[in-house]
Parts: sequence; structure tokens; C-alpha cells
Amino acid sequence: MAEPSKTKKDDYQKALTVYSQAMRLFHKGHYSEAAAKLKVLLEKFSKEREIADRAQVYLAICQERGKKEEIQLKTFDDYYQYSVYKINQGNYEEALKYLSKAHQMQPKEGKILYLMADVYCLMGNKDECLEYLKKAIQVDKFFRILAQNERDFADLREDKKFKLITRLV
Repeated sequence: MAEPSKTKKDDYQKALTVYSQAMRLFHKGHYSEAAAKLKVLLEKFSKEREIADRAQVYLAICQERGKKEEIQLKTFDDYYQYSVYKINQGNYEEALKYLSKAHQMQPKEGKILYLMADVYCLMGNKDECLEYLKKAIQVDKFFRILAQNERDFADLREDKKFKLITRLV
């Protein structure tokens, strides 16, 4: 039989591991997944008061933030604005999902194409970036000037395709 102090120490370490996993999810903005981990922690390790107390606080935060994530997007502008919010969070894949929906609603809207180019650039996908940038500039020449001065495109400025698309040659 295990010593009581060793079992208590093991439980504390296990609780700490689950808490750390939940915090990683929390900081990435995956609130529902973090909440699920925190609930497991509270069910299995409720005797670990120090960790359980913190878990309850973060569980409440996750649940509140999860409610905010359940907003109803209906219009083109809703999808556009929410995608900008996701980009600012660094959640590029989610942003692309919402940008795609906005693009379906208004396929000839240059700002969506430009923003998609920007997101692909931030994700390191140069080919997709340049493809969407080209489409944006075809819709509105104004995006050529924007692209020439966009900080996110700085690494592309010496690229031949980028120069050709933005007429920097």
C-alpha cells in the first residue's frame, strides 16, 4: 500500500498537470476545452484546495468567455469584424473560416480578399497570400498601395511575384 503522504503528493502533481493543460488551452483562447479540463480537475482532485480554488475561478472565466463566443453572425460586416477580432487574437484559422463566409456573401469585396492575403502571409503561406493579394488588387487598385506599405508583407517585398503584383518593379 502506498504511503499516504506519497499518494497526496502524487494527487497534487496530477492535479497540477491537468491545471497546466487547462491553462495552455485557456491562453490559446480555447475556452470550452479549458473548461472541460478544469471540470475534470474539480471532479477528481477537489481535495487539492489550492489548485481547485484557482480552477474554479478560471472555470467561471471560461464559461463567461464561452458565452461571448456564441454571438450570432448574420451580415457581411458581422463576419468581417469578427474575423478581424480573431486575427488580433492570433487565431488565424478561425479568422479564415469567417473571412471565407464573408467572401461567399460578397465575392467581389476587395477588403476580404486583401485580409485573406494578410492572414495567409501571417500563417507563412506565401502562395495563397500572393494569390489573394492579386485578386484584391484586381478588384481595387488601392490595395496595391496598401500592400506596398503593409508591415505584414515586409518579408515579401523582395519576392519577384510580390513586386510584379504590386508593380514595385
